[in-house]
Amino acid sequence: MRFTKDMSIFEALSTDPAAREVFESHGMACCLCIGAQSESIEAGAILHQVDPEIVVAELNQLYGAGE
Repeated sequence: MRFTKDMSIFEALSTDPAAREVFESHGMACCLCIGAQSESIEAGAILHQVDPEIVVAELNQLYGAGE
């Protein structure tokens, strides 16, 4: 499964727990955020003043993201 900017943060974390490290490296404490279930990766990144394309690219570098 590939990550997309429209995917919810919760879905990304469910897909690969290592996504937490990617989010946290950008100052996104998404695992603790109540909005993570419905907020998209793009919305979360913008809220934290991070380029969503960079976050998605890093998520897709995780093991198994291209399957």
